[in-house]
Amino acid sequence: MARRGRNEGSVYQREQDGLWVATLHLGWEGTRRKRKFFYGATEKEVLEKLFKARADLYRGLPVETKRQSVAQFLDEWLENTVRPNARPRTYESFEIIVRLHLKPELGRLRLEQLTPQDVEALLNRKRESGLAPQTCVHIRKVLKLALKKAVRVDQLARNAAELADPPTMTRPEIHPLDDDQARRFLAAARGERLEALFVLAINTGMRRGELLGVRWTDIDLDQGTLRVAQQLQRIRTQLLFTEPKSKKSRRTITLSASVVAALRAHRARQLEERLRAGKDWQDSGLVFVARGGTPIDPGNLDRDFKPVLKAAELPSIRFHDLRHTAATLLLMKGVQPLTVSELLGHASITITLSLYGHVLPSMKREAADVMQSLLG
Repeated sequence: MARRGRNEGSVYQREQDGLWVATLHLGWEGTRRKRKFFYGATEKEVLEKLFKARADLYRGLPVETKRQSVAQFLDEWLENTVRPNARPRTYESFEIIVRLHLKPELGRLRLEQLTPQDVEALLNRKRESGLAPQTCVHIRKVLKLALKKAVRVDQLARNAAELADPPTMTRPEIHPLDDDQARRFLAAARGERLEALFVLAINTGMRRGELLGVRWTDIDLDQGTLRVAQQLQRIRTQLLFTEPKSKKSRRTITLSASVVAALRAHRARQLEERLRAGKDWQDSGLVFVARGGTPIDPGNLDRDFKPVLKAAELPSIRFHDLRHTAATLLLMKGVQPLTVSELLGHASITITLSLYGHVLPSMKREAADVMQSLLG
């Protein structure tokens, strides 16, 4: 340890992880000595922080001495950083991760004492408990974002979550329908109250929330276009209309003739329902509504979706697999990945290629066959 003069502080290197620590002594508060700690990867880094803080002290400027636990920091981060800036669904998912996984495991630790080993041990325990790999990845992601803020405001010298080894990630399997199954599904949906929703889903690959958030004002049946401008989501106990998932998700989709025909028939059917309901109808302006005109809870959509699968004698897939079906069928028929990416509203084509790489080998074979026919 390097010894310094009174009130100048001390600098030393920790044996357990090699991190350099500088301590500034700030006097006494009753019988308790007040200190401010600075952390860095090198001695020079912590000395610079120490000298700046000491200069502030001599000039009469306040030196932050607040000590926080990980739990206290995460609560403040959620309230002051995430809530004002994130979408409600994002805030909800972050809050769940903090409340169920991070605070119970790491909350009592002092923020500056959190190490990459602590984070790795947490992720290992979660994986061994049977938690899904994707959830373990999300836990590390949320903690990394929070600690990034702590580093940026000089509460920490390093991001322990970023330095921790990420959990092994296995991409979940997708179960798209093939073209024959897709036709059987649409045949089974014919005449159903939400037939047009299923037709739109399997033709465009729109997300569930986007489908349930479409308004009649977003559709031009004469031009055959649909504008994705909002999505419907359940946030805890409320149904809320929120912005699309990303900037690329806000898009205009060109509709096929069969989709336009299905929507025209759906509009006529909805007008008949509205006339029968009379004053009991609650006009939401949405294309797809529950009986009475109110929005459809996304969690209730399976009540209409699963019986159609059963009637078509198809496997019990998720509604989201209709989105995968649209993408897979288009790629298999030779539609360019960039076009499919734009149709789905992916943030980048990298996501499309990552999700549907299983389709691309057949496209590569077709490309090789084309060159063979051209050049012999």
